[in-house]
Order: sequence, then structure tokens, then C-alpha cells
Amino acid sequence: MGEDVRLRAVVQLAQAMASAHTPNESWRAAALGARDALAGSFAALSVWERDLGQLKVLVNAGDLAEGEDEFPEDESYPVHRFPEIAEFLHERWAGGGEPNAWVETADGPAAAAGAPGYSHQRVAALRRRRRGSCVVAPIVLHGRAWGELYVARPLGTPVFGRADADFATVIASVVASGIAQTERLEEVRRLAFTDPLTGLANRRAVDMRLDEAVALHRTEGTVVSLVVCDLNGLKRVNDTHGHAVGDRLLERFGSLLSVSGARLSGALAARLGGDEFCLLTAGPSADEVVAVGDELCRRAAELELGEGVACGIASTGDPIGPLKSARRLFRLADAAQYRAKAARSVGPVVAGRDGGVVRLADEPPQRPPAEAGERRRFRGMPRVPPGGAC
Repeated sequence: MGEDVRLRAVVQLAQAMASAHTPNESWRAAALGARDALAGSFAALSVWERDLGQLKVLVNAGDLAEGEDEFPEDESYPVHRFPEIAEFLHERWAGGGEPNAWVETADGPAAAAGAPGYSHQRVAALRRRRRGSCVVAPIVLHGRAWGELYVARPLGTPVFGRADADFATVIASVVASGIAQTERLEEVRRLAFTDPLTGLANRRAVDMRLDEAVALHRTEGTVVSLVVCDLNGLKRVNDTHGHAVGDRLLERFGSLLSVSGARLSGALAARLGGDEFCLLTAGPSADEVVAVGDELCRRAAELELGEGVACGIASTGDPIGPLKSARRLFRLADAAQYRAKAARSVGPVVAGRDGGVVRLADEPPQRPPAEAGERRRFRGMPRVPPGGAC
């Protein structure tokens, strides 16, 4: 492959990774770009998970063998079976050397001079998948071994040589830069949708997820539920013990919310701001959500220094009327929370149940008899505010 062709391949790889919108797209662009640049038939990108002591395959690209998936969920290998990725990196380049790539062939010993050496596991994999040779390039990110880039050619085609290994080292550096950019973008996205104090989702994330959930409700009838909580007594804690203690109370309740929400499949736990939190679900029944709300109220009452939580729930699984917008569900849950706070309820108030909120103050009645019943049932109760921004 000529120098101009290789240069174009590197540029195309970098551009493809730069235009990726998700980590999966970035990993796939890296693998495909490396495969094409090295005239291979298959490429894989793996990350070294230090805490688990394994190489986890992120993506397989190109001609897949039996049992290989493009984005495997559980394809990983104990790193001790491929010690060169760790030992080679630390011993040979930690003192300033280059993390060079190396070649393995289906015939046995590595073909590239100065390579880490013969790898039974890689050779066995080549033979099993009818590939003739592979080039393995360590990926170094922030001065540490991140993982590896693997490109293979089929049996009967020219095996990789030293020049290919040198070029693979260059490609791995380009891939490392692309991965670094992807990680930075992911961190920016994470911060944009995460509450910095509690680590929960923020209001922006809730709004986006709620719009998606309501769309599912309209098209598929999915039950959508929203639990809105107001942590009682935070101002007193801040005034008496300081904001650092108040922040710890918020963090502890955030943890409770996360743990309780884990009982509901796909639940999103979020801090809306100040002392307000919420739990959003799409799929679990209204009864399941209310049970979690009960548990959350009980556990919140046990928090040291806190005064429990006011909890309101609105679910399309209850008789709350047609859900014309995501905002309406939010307002119903917030109005139910307002009633819970006014009544100092030890459990959640549920819209549409036992005198719970079924209509907002600024909404026209759905049925005149129901409105009269609501007036009689709510007589003497505090008036629900029109929206209750949360």
C-alpha cells in the first residue's frame, strides 16, 4: 500500500471518529478505519478493564467469524492469557520507549522482530477463525495502557510484516486521540444531564426522558409514572448546621432515591433542583411505583437530621384523564406532592386515588359531576396552585 493511500486512510479514520455521536459509533469507526488502512478483513477494539483484570472487546468489525458479534455484550478475556498487553507496555515503554505493535501468524512464532513473543491464545484464535495473521497495536491514553487494536487477514493472503506493524502503531495513536475526544464529549454530555452534588440525573435529563416516555404511552400504551419528592426540613438543617451538612442530607436522600428506584425497571432518579427530587418510570405498573413511593417515604423519615419527605405520584395507570402533554403529568405529580406537604402526610399522595389530585386548578372539568364531587371532597383543604414549578 502506497504512502499516499495510507495517509488518506489515516485521515479518513480520524474524520470518521471525529464525526461519531456515540462511543459505539466511535469504536466502530476506529475498527473499520484500521481494517481498511491495513488492508485487513477483520478488526477489533478492546479495552483493558484493570479492576476486573480482563480485556473486554468493545467492537468487532469486518468479516465476522462464527460466534463473533459486532457489539458483544460479554466477550472478554482474562488479561493473564494475553500478558504482553500489560507487561510489554509497562516494561518497554514506561521508561520512554514506544508502545510498538507486533504481528502474530497462524504458523506460530511472531513474525515481527522485537515483538513480545509467541502467543498461544492468539495463534489458536487465528487458526480457529481461519485467519492467517494479525497485527496487535497497544493503545495508550493519558500515558497509560488503555487497550488494544487488533487487525487480521484471512488465510491465503500476505501476512503482516514489520512495515505493517509500524503503520499499526501510528494508527493506534490516531485511534487513541479519537477515543480521548469521545471521552471528553461523553463527559460534557454527562455533566449536561447530571446533578453535580448527588450524581443523579438533572431536570434537563428528566424533561428529555419524560417526552420519550409520553410518546411511548401514546403509541404503545406504556404506563408512565412520575414520583415528585420534596425533602422536608432542609432549610432548618442549613440554618442550624450549615450548608455542608445540608448537602450531605441531600446526597443521602439521593442515594435512597437511587436504591429505591432500582426496584423499578429502567427508572430514572433525578434531582430537580434545591430540595426537590423525582423518579420517572415507563413500564412498571402504578401499584409498583406507589409501593416504591411508600418505601421511599419510610426510609426518608429515618434519615438523621431530616424531617422526612413530601411525596406526590401521578401515573397513567391511574384515572388521571388523558395525558395531553408531558408537562401535565409533571404538574399533577407536583400538585399531589404539594398536598402531601400541606397535610404532613407520612406516605405519598397519589393523583386519582383516595381524593388525590385528578384535575389541576386551571383545567376545565372533564365531567361536571366529577367536578362537583371534587369540590365536596376538597372542601376545607389547601388550594392546589395552578402549576407548581419544580
